[in-house]
Amino acid sequence: MALALGALQSILDPALPLLQRELGVSPAEGALVANTLLVTGAVVAPLTGKLGDRYGGKRVLVRLMAVVSVGGLVASLAPNLPVLLLGQVLQGVMVGALPLSFVLVRRHLAAGQSQMAIGLVMALFTGGGMVGTLFAGPVAEGLSWKWMFALPTIAIVAATAVVARVMPHDQPVRADSGIHWPGVVLLSGTLLTLMIGLVKVTSGDLPPLAVGALAVAVAVLATGWVAVERRAASPTVDLRMLARPAMWNACVFTFTITTSSGMVLFLLPQLFAVPADGYGFGAGTTEIGLFLLPGAVAGAVSDWVGGITTRRFRPRAVVVAGTVVTAATMIALASLHGAVWQLVLAKALTAFAAGVATTALLAGAATAVDAEDTGIATSLLVVTRVIGLALGVQIGGAILDAGADPTTGLPAESAFVTGFAVSGLVAALSLLVIRITRTRMTNTA
Repeated sequence: MALALGALQSILDPALPLLQRELGVSPAEGALVANTLLVTGAVVAPLTGKLGDRYGGKRVLVRLMAVVSVGGLVASLAPNLPVLLLGQVLQGVMVGALPLSFVLVRRHLAAGQSQMAIGLVMALFTGGGMVGTLFAGPVAEGLSWKWMFALPTIAIVAATAVVARVMPHDQPVRADSGIHWPGVVLLSGTLLTLMIGLVKVTSGDLPPLAVGALAVAVAVLATGWVAVERRAASPTVDLRMLARPAMWNACVFTFTITTSSGMVLFLLPQLFAVPADGYGFGAGTTEIGLFLLPGAVAGAVSDWVGGITTRRFRPRAVVVAGTVVTAATMIALASLHGAVWQLVLAKALTAFAAGVATTALLAGAATAVDAEDTGIATSLLVVTRVIGLALGVQIGGAILDAGADPTTGLPAESAFVTGFAVSGLVAALSLLVIRITRTRMTNTA
């Protein structure tokens, strides 16, 4: 199941330019396709533990996988962008399935066995991501882009049937508190309104009054979400944790560095796909997958390296090093992007550096709070990471839309230069965050 989920989550990375061509959508609308899954995951991830406690982990996991399967089916049959977005919304609940599987492993296995099992699940999920990146192209070009969604969905259906039959039932745990549905609705509304607003604003066909109305809507929804979360006895995301300096610093840094990473994640495949008769490379989906594979491997290795370096050095030192590499690489890429190897190397460097930095930060934040608050702290950082990635992807799409040639509809080279430069500056902004919070981070190391 973890292998299929990893594949289903990663297939869009190399295939997004193909989907944009097939569906006739702009880069910003293409970014919305990828972001819909992330937004759903940001909302669902904090809920799965509570749902598992209330109704039983196996029962909730099977139902989550049923929703993911329906989403994969909808996406594989989608005739247009709105239907594909609906499929992505349903598939987004897969983000909650992974932490829920860890809970089930802990319940059914002894401590030593559970650690090995969790490591195996993570390895399979990461391996699935690599498989999805590598085989999305051959499947899309040899069959159809719809089979990219259909094949992993078939594997998920089969794996879910095995889990439902083989895995022992776990008894529901008496829940201390309920699910805060108003917070769920307001968080979903805030994120989706922000992403759709970026698409509409960059399309250039909205009057200033409508742009202002969208900005007001996002502000009102975000303010309402913060207000109800702070007053809730059992909030979806415990914002009161942000009152602690270590957590506030960690969340601000995570948001800025993942926003930069999200822009890289979107811009590189788009540049690979630009026709070779101009400044691009004319790469197909298969070639893009091969170009992105080293970055996927580097990102997978970064979690392991981040854990080792954090134990040997202070988290702050690791975070600074990763941020410097990310910022320098992106700023350099604004000038040096005329060869494939430059882009491949940049992707690998940024994936590795950002991964090491966020892993070190996660470890530092987890040790800066009380043991009973570790779950709340890490879930808050995970949600922050997802929101940062989604915003970065959408900003990257907006920059390409704003710099599109009105005749061909293709982004000008200057749009990519702007995107890379902005990504590097956003990463550099993280260094300012570290500088401002230097004393606090040193004390929590």
